[in-house]
Amino acid sequence: MIPPRARLDLRPFACPLTYVKARIALDRLAPGEVLELWLSAGEPAESVPRSAEEEGHRIVSIEALAGEGEGAFRVLLEKGAPRGEGALP
Repeated sequence: MIPPRARLDLRPFACPLTYVKARIALDRLAPGEVLELWLSAGEPAESVPRSAEEEGHRIVSIEALAGEGEGAFRVLLEKGAPRGEGALP
């Protein structure tokens, strides 16, 4: 697995701000680079990966964030190719 290029702790934030911040971080990466996100349980841990996947990014893993108490998750996202690239004409 490719090591994360950046890490972002979004646990203090609520949706939709969690995905807005994740998207800005993803925009700064090159396709194929990995972003590590720390998310709170509930809506952030459910909606951020789903929204990223809908935008063409790949969920590498979702796991409990060890040593951070209950309700925290570590999500690895691989940035996908920009929209339109690789699409059929």
